[in-house]
Amino acid sequence: MKTALITSTGSVAADITLKSLKRMGFRVVGCNIYPKEWIVESCEMDVFYQAPPVSDQENYLAFMKDLCVKEKVEYLLPMIDYEIDLLNCNREWFEEQGVTLCMSPKESLDIIRNKKTLAEFIEINCPDTLSIPTKKMADIEDLEWSFPIVCKPYNGRSSQGLRYIYTNAEWEKAKKEVEQESYIVQPYISGPRIVVEIVRQDTPNKVIAMTRRELISTPHGCSLTVLTYQDKKLEKAASNLANALGVIGDVNFEYILDDDGSYHFIECNPRFSAGCEFSCMSGYDCIENHIKCFMGQEIEDYHFKHNMIIARKYEEFVTATNIDVPYGKTCN
Repeated sequence: MKTALITSTGSVAADITLKSLKRMGFRVVGCNIYPKEWIVESCEMDVFYQAPPVSDQENYLAFMKDLCVKEKVEYLLPMIDYEIDLLNCNREWFEEQGVTLCMSPKESLDIIRNKKTLAEFIEINCPDTLSIPTKKMADIEDLEWSFPIVCKPYNGRSSQGLRYIYTNAEWEKAKKEVEQESYIVQPYISGPRIVVEIVRQDTPNKVIAMTRRELISTPHGCSLTVLTYQDKKLEKAASNLANALGVIGDVNFEYILDDDGSYHFIECNPRFSAGCEFSCMSGYDCIENHIKCFMGQEIEDYHFKHNMIIARKYEEFVTATNIDVPYGKTCN
């Protein structure tokens, strides 16, 4: 039985990842910064460990190495961007130990995780993808776009640090409050958010692309209700971009659909999206085919059937009983 490690059991995609891996016959180890009983998926792992935060890089890496050795981990699936960033810079040890990092190559991630570099890459290499004009805040003397504009960290995730600027006063305030070298600026484009879920492998070269439109989502970009549909032109452009970047496995591209019907590329998330289960429910197991990319197996084809609206619901579980109250007295 092969062993896979899910690095962040609290991520939205952890549940479908666990289900798919177990269905494939994997022994699944999970870790999270919170105690086991605080996260339902942590309780469902074959083995669980409480981990230090990834921001504590030295301890986090030491923990991951010890865990991989102790549990004989063969496949490591990082679930959040910051874990990917850190592991991307520390691949050598894992490769030497025979631990497969199930994420795209370093040269791909170095482009993807810098939004300005990615916009420039698309401009040069992918004429069928419409990128949003992007400038580093520190390089702007006079704004060339009318308000509103968008300011965000060049390597941000989940809308953290995102600002919408509507007036010159807000613009001047933002320039004083953020680290300008770390922020990019773009014109604001109105429209619904579109996600193209991608699974790509090199040999044989195959790209699967599935499209969904967010109907309801949280302020941090987690989809709650989506419409899955097919747009062959968009999916072809997304496949060309995936090939140009050389991504491996599951990634997802985000777009804004404007009033004229044009798709404006926003960013690439180089890991399972919060909505990857929607793609699985539409007829393609992204998790299984993602890990096939790293097992040397050919991924499956995808045959679109019909449009679907898929909605997420929340569900409660009891994970522990008769426990001591850990933080002082109970409330009356």
